[in-house]
Formats: sequence, structure tokens, C-alpha cells
Amino acid sequence: MGGTVNDLGMNERAWRLADAAAERPSELRLAVRHLGNGARVVDAGVEARGGFGAGLMLARLCMGGLGQVGLTSLSIGGRAWAGVEVWTDHPAAACMAAQYAGWAITPDGYFAMGSGPLRAKARVETELFAKLDYAEDAARGVLVLEGGQLPTDETADWVAGKAGLGPESVTFAVAPTASLAGGVQISARVLETGLHKMETLGFDVRRVVSAIGTAPLPPVAENDMAAIGRTNDCVLYGGQAHYTLESDDDELEALAARLPASASADYGAPFYDVFERYEHDFYKIDPLLFSPGEIWLTSVASGRTFHGGQLDPDVLRTSLYGS
Repeated sequence: MGGTVNDLGMNERAWRLADAAAERPSELRLAVRHLGNGARVVDAGVEARGGFGAGLMLARLCMGGLGQVGLTSLSIGGRAWAGVEVWTDHPAAACMAAQYAGWAITPDGYFAMGSGPLRAKARVETELFAKLDYAEDAARGVLVLEGGQLPTDETADWVAGKAGLGPESVTFAVAPTASLAGGVQISARVLETGLHKMETLGFDVRRVVSAIGTAPLPPVAENDMAAIGRTNDCVLYGGQAHYTLESDDDELEALAARLPASASADYGAPFYDVFERYEHDFYKIDPLLFSPGEIWLTSVASGRTFHGGQLDPDVLRTSLYGS
């Protein structure tokens, strides 16, 4: 796969995954179409029904084909929960250069948050990609949109222009937060949230060698705002992540104390309640809240593991089921 020296070919991997999904739309309950300018749109939950299979597809697309994602059963607080397990041997690329929803897609009349490997081609998040020292010289690319509207020709032209591609070389995969597929792909961000917090705390995420984690799946909410609360809580109060890192023990011990969601002063209440407390202003919420509830950090040099945080099944149960 051609490109820059550190190009792992995530766009090409994701394109092949999208091709495979597009060949079985009935099975995955997808709607696949091409816009007038040639861009491909894979609807996994806006007008199409979508489902768990579509959600797994979205999660794998988000991670540029470098993340393994599957459904599993979890034990939290003495009861069983349906959940998702995700792992990768390329955490910085798969989670931060691809999966992180860092690109706001904002042409006139449209808004969605963009994830996926096309971010590594467009590199509009210049500061982040400079830290990651990662780029892809891709001939085509995939962008996953979290939103309730399907992209238009104008949206595709805008995105393609930012990425330096023709619109016919872009595939969009779309699902709203309040959908089965959306819930799966957001819970599958359990590793990414920890990586993002590491980066916020000043830790070089390129030193994370491998990562594996789990999070429960949220039931579908009645609207996207309620779904944002439930999906966040699955990670904050039910997410567990184990990272293997190149770091000394003192550094990992300090990081383990600060990394889990419980290290934030805003921890302890359902996310929707926190959001209301701050009058629906995301920027007033402590940015260090967003991380898995419980983490383990293992040093490849010493073999020692440091633990931080804990799960809160009571808050999780209240958020997802009301009691």
C-alpha cells in the first residue's frame, strides 16, 4: 500500500470493508447509493434500519480496518450485560488518526462529526496529526458520519475538496447516535477515549503498543440527545481498557491515577444530568471526564501493571434503564 513512510493504508483497508458490506445490504439492513457526483453513501441507520451487524461494520470502518471488533457478554456489578470488545495492535493510528471523531463536517445546511481514515488524508486537524506524525497519501477514502442526515452532493464536494480527492473517490457511512448501529460504533470507542485523554494529558500515544477493551451496549434511545447520554455512560461507567505501553513505571503509575473517568470532578452522575447541569454546553464539562471507567497500564519494559478507576453499575443502570 503506497503513501508516506508511516502510511498503514487504512483508507484502502476501509474501502474494501465498505465494498464487502455493500455486497450484502439486505443482511446488514443497509441502504447503499451513489450521489450525483459519484460519492458512495452507506446508510446504516438514518433511513435504513441498520442493526448490530451494521454497527460492527461502522466500528471497523472507523478504525481503518486495523481494529478487531466483536460482540460479547460482560459481567458488571454481578449481572450480565451485552457488550462490545475491541482490540488493536496499532492504537495511535487506528484510534487517533482514524476513529477519533475530530472532524466537524460543516458545509452550509449540514452538520455531522466525521471519523475514519479519510481524516488521515485530509489532515484538517493539523495540530493532532503533527503530534501523531501520521498521514495517508490515499487515492480514495472512507469517512464515517455520526448524524441524522445523509450527506448531499454539496457535502461530498466539500469533504472531497478538503481531502484533495474527487467526490467519486469518497465513501460515506452514516448512522445517528440514536440507532442500533450508532450505539455499537460509539461503545467501540472505549479504547479511543482513553487514547484521547492520554494525548490531552501530554502523553505521547505513539508509545502505546497495543490495546484491548470492552464496554456495554446501550439500548436505543428515543432521540440523539438521550442517546449521547447513554453512549457516553457505557464508556464512563462500564468501559474497561488495558493498554500496553513503552514507558517507565513511575510515569505509568502517575498516568493510571489520572486516566480513568473517575479522576474527573464531573464523574458520578449520568452524563445527561451532567449535560443539563451545564445548561447543555459541552464546553463547560470537564474534558478529562471522557475516558474508560477502569484502566490497566502495562509496561513492556518492566512487565508491571498499574490499575486505575472503577466501574459504577448503579449509574450505568440508571442511565440505560431508569432504575
